[in-house]
Amino acid sequence: MTDAAPPPLPLPALFTRFLRFGCFAFGGPVAQIAMLRQALVEEERWIAPERFNRLLAVMQALPGPEAHELCVHLGMIKRGRIGGLLAGIGFLLPGSVLMMALAAAYTAFIAGRANLAAALLGVQIAVLAIIARSIPKIGKHILTSRALWGFAALAMAATLAGVPFWVPLIATGLAYALIRADYWAVVVVAACIVAAVSLTGERPALTPIPVAAIDGGTATLGALFLAGLKGGLLTFGGAYTAIPYVRADTVGRGWLSDAQFLDGVALANVIPTPLVIFATFAGYIAGGPSGAVAITAGMFLPAFALSMIFFERLEAIVDNPRLHRLLDGVAAAAVGIISATLVQLALAVWPRIESPVLALAIFAAALVAAFQLKRAWAAPAIIAIAGVAGWTLL
Repeated sequence: MTDAAPPPLPLPALFTRFLRFGCFAFGGPVAQIAMLRQALVEEERWIAPERFNRLLAVMQALPGPEAHELCVHLGMIKRGRIGGLLAGIGFLLPGSVLMMALAAAYTAFIAGRANLAAALLGVQIAVLAIIARSIPKIGKHILTSRALWGFAALAMAATLAGVPFWVPLIATGLAYALIRADYWAVVVVAACIVAAVSLTGERPALTPIPVAAIDGGTATLGALFLAGLKGGLLTFGGAYTAIPYVRADTVGRGWLSDAQFLDGVALANVIPTPLVIFATFAGYIAGGPSGAVAITAGMFLPAFALSMIFFERLEAIVDNPRLHRLLDGVAAAAVGIISATLVQLALAVWPRIESPVLALAIFAAALVAAFQLKRAWAAPAIIAIAGVAGWTLL
């Protein structure tokens, strides 16, 4: 089969089609991409399977949720840039509206309820296990050499030492792109991180700061938009790599707690939407409905912009080997940063645990289930069972 001009499709019908995809976008990016492939490539033949595979490889190399980026790109193939915009909005809209509704319900009926604290603690422990499972899942596609493993380890150590996240991201990306000898690239990155630790004088981030002790001021719409934009631009290899950046700009400013943040990640795992929609929850808790809209707009802006601006040249752009190495270096650092963030989140949960043995048992069971279960319902089931276990055991 070869590429051919797709048959005409009215813009309202295009929007409705991707809105329906958004309503059934359960199971994370793998299930979402499989749904798009089955409907638009294998059944309706919008593009050839070979081109779809190339596009998928491009989207995986670039920041942002790849399923959403594919929707934008496929919409543009069908009806140009306005088609891409409508396809992206249609796919995103159901999950965004549902997450805002859940955040409103959480604020009104769940947050602060003492009788629900144990159940929420069980849910948060399960989310830690799901994040822990995501690290090797992301890393196996990214950490393909000793140098990249070294970058990830250095980025993790730097984050735990209190170094701003952008230092290892920039250092690893540039070193890996510009220095051909991998050994020297790792040495240069290590030197940059040591210099950053010496110059910043930040305290180690091993001990979480209580939210009540942070004076972050009011969550402005501009700050929330930039928090989402940062997450959208730095999401390499999967939605979970956005967690450190969104957390730093929301929890780190005292606008919500780590417990609330983890509850948002849990909700993102049980509704039909790209998983980075947890940012919408954080934005709602920090700034209400307008805050949710602002952070969501920032998070998904790169996914729209990259496809719509570079549509004609997207595949050619990522053919540049030096760009490949730069993105590989940044992605390796992102794996290390999310590993450090997992440690920080676990330390934030730990003080609220009264029965460590039972909590570790819930974590271990959730981690084993996350590794063994591959179905779309796995994450929601793990979270629900952990909530019940927390309610009855913790």
